[in-house]
Amino acid sequence: MEFDTVTISRMITAMTLTFHIIFATLGVGVPLFISIAEFIGIRKQDKHYELLAKRWSRGFVITVAIGVVTGTAIALQLSLVWPNFMQLAGNVIALPLFMEVFAFFFEAIFLGIYLYTWDRFKGKYTHWLLTLPVVIGAGMSAVFITTVNSFMNSPNGFSMVDGEFAAVNPLKAMLNPSSPTRIFHVLGGSYLTVAAILATIAAIALLRNKGAREYHKKALKMTVIAMFVFSVITALAGDVSAKYLAKHQTEKLAAAEWLFESEENADLLLFGWLNDENEVVGAIRVPGFLSFLAHGDFTSEVTGLEVTPEGERPPLVIHYLFDSMVSIGFFLLGISFIYIVLARFKRWNQHNRLMLWLIAICGPLAMLAVELGWVFAELGRQPWIVRGYMTVDEAATSSPYILHMFFLFLALYIVLGTLFTITLRKLFKDNPAELELEKNYPEWKEGIEK
Repeated sequence: MEFDTVTISRMITAMTLTFHIIFATLGVGVPLFISIAEFIGIRKQDKHYELLAKRWSRGFVITVAIGVVTGTAIALQLSLVWPNFMQLAGNVIALPLFMEVFAFFFEAIFLGIYLYTWDRFKGKYTHWLLTLPVVIGAGMSAVFITTVNSFMNSPNGFSMVDGEFAAVNPLKAMLNPSSPTRIFHVLGGSYLTVAAILATIAAIALLRNKGAREYHKKALKMTVIAMFVFSVITALAGDVSAKYLAKHQTEKLAAAEWLFESEENADLLLFGWLNDENEVVGAIRVPGFLSFLAHGDFTSEVTGLEVTPEGERPPLVIHYLFDSMVSIGFFLLGISFIYIVLARFKRWNQHNRLMLWLIAICGPLAMLAVELGWVFAELGRQPWIVRGYMTVDEAATSSPYILHMFFLFLALYIVLGTLFTITLRKLFKDNPAELELEKNYPEWKEGIEK
């Protein structure tokens, strides 16, 4: 049976990243919310927040365990599936990959200490301080791994000698032009997504009305406020990213906005589709806003696709990914804003069923936006794996066993996904919050609200 090794290589990487990004996002964001919940619990002497921190930390351990395996799988598939890329760029990306592992071990050490020292210190703030290295370690893991992907978009810190990277400056390679904007976007998006997921869990618990309503209401309030804050931050990160693309990756922005010819006072295109002649149909045009988004000036010129050779243009499908990602971001911003407004005016009920259902879909939508964002980032760089130096076709393996690798990785992710789901269900369904409150904090026992 004939098959294209490049296509199978792409499929393996797409499958690996799609699965891993779930646990990577949770791994970056959850520690921050554990830290916030425990701090509020200590400050307000509120056992509900303390229990939130405890329960979230238990779930976090499971995501870390799965994330370690999926992260190892990514390192393995880089060598097996993209050997030519590793031969070219291995000496450039070795430092951030090593630093990412170091950051993970730094996080894991303090996470272990944190988990096993509840109620062991006289001062509760001492225990809370242990969350800070975990938050920092998780964030730095994201920073270092993002610099690798940023290098692939804006290669820097080396000289090209006889088709090889020489005189490598690894720090300059890490601090390439796209690193600041991508790190800003990745961290903001991760915290936003985790806030939305935790808000979804609380909203579903309130919809089921099984008990511990005060506990879930506090979880909901905290996470929805965080969702609003990080929605604003992520929108700012998106604006910074657009300005970076307009300056350094003009073909990606042009493909995302279907701008075929350079144009002053360029319109921002929302939605729509392309007909057989590549003409835009049914799009909503916001006059001059693409110029403003790209350069902060409604009259500025935005570079179109015509300046990029046809074989180096990203696929035009990224327009749909970009629109979907941005739409979800504004949906999260809008829902969290409405909740805060309803909570501000006491005569309105922010916990009505419609509001809870809208919050309940925020978590899945936020994770979908993360997936779409990474697909947009990767497809937007095509046909390059290292922009301007090596194409994806040149980087892929020619091994006849690539199909076997695809099914081995697929089996691994099915097993890991099943174990993750079963473990979380056992961990939380068999030990609901109301039971734990009643058992560990009898003085805080509450009745189920009618």
